[in-house]
Amino acid sequence: MRVIVAPDSFGETLTAVEAAESISAGWRRGRPEDDVVTAPQSDGGPGFVDVLATAGGDIRTARVSGPLTAAVDATWLFDSDTAYIESAEAVGLGLLGGPPTRDTALAAHSLGVGELIAVALEAGVKTVVVGLGGSCCTDGGRGLVEALGGLQAATAATAGIQLVAATDVEHVLLGEHGAAAVFGPQKGADAEAVAVLEASNARWAEQLESVTGKRVSSFPGAGAAGGIGAALFALGAQRRSGADVVADRTGQAALLASADLVITGEGKFDHQSLRGKLVTTLASAGAAHGVPTLVFAGQVTLDEADYASTSIVAAKSVTDFAGSVERAMEEASACLEGLAEHTAREWNIWRGVRS
Repeated sequence: MRVIVAPDSFGETLTAVEAAESISAGWRRGRPEDDVVTAPQSDGGPGFVDVLATAGGDIRTARVSGPLTAAVDATWLFDSDTAYIESAEAVGLGLLGGPPTRDTALAAHSLGVGELIAVALEAGVKTVVVGLGGSCCTDGGRGLVEALGGLQAATAATAGIQLVAATDVEHVLLGEHGAAAVFGPQKGADAEAVAVLEASNARWAEQLESVTGKRVSSFPGAGAAGGIGAALFALGAQRRSGADVVADRTGQAALLASADLVITGEGKFDHQSLRGKLVTTLASAGAAHGVPTLVFAGQVTLDEADYASTSIVAAKSVTDFAGSVERAMEEASACLEGLAEHTAREWNIWRGVRS
């Protein structure tokens, strides 16, 4: 059996590359006769650059503003005339130095993402692809624009450059389905802080729209990465699925066409996963080739009935296998590897029960 191992990152515990290595190692022990191919994936969030780099290019590092006060070393990928930038490298939740709080939710900014774009432009690229996801800020991309000298200067700096906002998030900037309301609580914001962030983004959206004439706040994906999507759209960016960007670069279609099973995964497999996130996007792509998908996740909150309409045959929880959330996080690689081995050994048994 030919198995394609193509997970996303597992939150802050494992990168997509690390997760793919752990799953592959465990599966090979459980079913040594299988042909296992690792192909880590990303939807534009954490791990975007590392995953893209598996297909070539030059990883570079730039010292930029972090999400609060300290500077950080952020990596980006240079490949011919294209730059691939990962917003989480400058404003990721993991850069806070601890759990997100109300104060960090209000203070975090996207300056560093704008500085990375400036570095890429200085390198002479013609296309800048910005992966959006995993951010701790909700500033609507104001910091990004300020880093490029303000809206007019940023527009001039990116004139003639193809900007791409790589995200599978469809949320708009404002309202009940917007950046502050949906993602603010995940970033430490309480109800009062969400209201403050919403009001700030509403004022910022008025500025963007008065200058550009585009109602960017209502564009699908404008709320991605705390609203960085809105700022990129104001600068003329096109939206593209982050998963598709990675799929094209890593030759995903050819891999799926040759597969008998796809194994993917993420930190938490929940109802948001069913709204166009990488695991279900990949499962749909596999289904087009008649290939079933197996999901491993740090936590699984869905029942089989929730994903019955997809080609996902099962979802396995690392936390359940480990016995506790603490062990699943502290020994993430070992637990994921053990779960993969156990599932591989039981593959024929439980697959037969389902059929």
